[in-house]
Amino acid sequence: MDTVGKRITISRHAAERMAQRGAVLDEVEQLIRTAPWQPAQRGKWHARRVFPFDAASPVNGQHYAYKTVDAVFADNPASIVVVTVKVYYHD
Repeated sequence: MDTVGKRITISRHAAERMAQRGAVLDEVEQLIRTAPWQPAQRGKWHARRVFPFDAASPVNGQHYAYKTVDAVFADNPASIVVVTVKVYYHD
């Protein structure tokens, strides 16, 4: 999808989930702008991308080599609103 010129806004819920699950704003913006979009429920979209991690997960403290960040968002005419973010840690 074309995201050129669109502002990406993070909802309060998404910001809380990012903090809890270990995602950062740069990762979410990057995946929305570069990863393929897939349809999600209720007219929303989601996109996911694998990022190198090589650290301990903030969720369980175990060390993982990678994390997959999955954002669910609404594509509005002037902006993209992120409604939630999921993070999966793996080797």
